[in-house]
Amino acid sequence: MKQEHRGKTVLITGASNGFGMEFAKLFAADGFNLVLVARSTERLRQLGYELQDEHQLAHVCIVTADLSKPEAPQEVYDQVKQSGIEVDVLVNNAGAGVYGEFAETDLENELGIMQLNMNTTVHLTKLFLQDMRLRNEGKILNLASVVSFMPSPLMTIYAATKAFILSFSEGLANELKDTNITVTALCPGASNTMFFLRAGAAHTRAANGPLSEPEDVALDGYKALMSGETRIISGLMNKVQVEASNLMPDTAAAANMRRMMEEENTYEE
Repeated sequence: MKQEHRGKTVLITGASNGFGMEFAKLFAADGFNLVLVARSTERLRQLGYELQDEHQLAHVCIVTADLSKPEAPQEVYDQVKQSGIEVDVLVNNAGAGVYGEFAETDLENELGIMQLNMNTTVHLTKLFLQDMRLRNEGKILNLASVVSFMPSPLMTIYAATKAFILSFSEGLANELKDTNITVTALCPGASNTMFFLRAGAAHTRAANGPLSEPEDVALDGYKALMSGETRIISGLMNKVQVEASNLMPDTAAAANMRRMMEEENTYEE
């Protein structure tokens, strides 16, 4: 246990499963108090109170919120402030995607995804960053993706939102370079979470190929955050993929991603 983190608090969105749950475990093990945010109250309570008992945390705050709603970030912030909690680390982990051709997918669903992936991240960052600036101390982790670096046909909206997150995070990190506040963008690749199933993409090559384990991705992000790195691409093969995409025309990168996002047996004879 790193005793220097005792008394500090992390807020994690999308904390009920996947990367968010693994982040909660890592922070709790290092002594951070927890503010866990997601739609599933019971799952958050079970996770939060198990970690509180295991690591003797001073407090765990459970916030139930649908972060795809425009009013949710302010409501989360207000609840945290009313509880007298000071957030030292913000982890913007919650996100979603939808599979399919843009001309055929549901607009309202996609607008909700854009709200969740981009607007909520910006809104929560704005609110908690203002408090961090008053103290001149804090850390922010934003979940980007390897598709932040390349177009991803059949998940076009998702990839575009993650490109925004990477650019937003790196720009903000530069703005804060002369402060004691850091911003880190975590860029994982295809991972063994519920993401593909929820996005309707469980049948794709990407979902059925080699997958990163969420605990490995979270650990990469945690280490990068704590050391103040601006960007971390999790996994050797994902680093190779990003480097390769940087060397090819965008049309070729898009074609390669299209192949990965098509059905697993599309090219089988």
